[in-house]
Amino acid sequence: MKKNSVIYPGTFDPVTNGHVDLAERAARLFDRVVFAIAHSPKKTPFFTLDERISLSEEALSHLNNVSVMGFSGLLIDFARDQNTECVLRGLRAVADFEYEFQLANMNRAMYKEFESVFLTPSEHLSYISSSLVREIAELGGDVSQFVPVNVAAALKDKF
Repeated sequence: MKKNSVIYPGTFDPVTNGHVDLAERAARLFDRVVFAIAHSPKKTPFFTLDERISLSEEALSHLNNVSVMGFSGLLIDFARDQNTECVLRGLRAVADFEYEFQLANMNRAMYKEFESVFLTPSEHLSYISSSLVREIAELGGDVSQFVPVNVAAALKDKF
């Protein structure tokens, strides 16, 4: 079965230029991309789920085949609800691979048809992480080169 849609999941707290880069590239590879924002109370997100959805929708509004949705629970259950068998995962560094490899195999063990596609961000964005962006913003630093304009403004308003 050809995969014509993909889920790109994460907490996206906040969405960064690296996330946007991967969404743009996925939008060229797939007919439909679901930018799936995890509820993730365990990670104690800085922005609420509704705020993360709104910020992401604005940051990705230039992509006609990308939709933004929140979800909770197992990713494979959300994938089934979205009628897709494919997930996109970003790899910034070798350190990400071991966890992502384990996660891919666990998901496939629970949902045999489920496939994981790995993309690396563009080189100039590979060092950006949401947690570092939050820390810089909290300390009063300028994060405008790391996040979309609307996200930089939202972070500035929060602090």
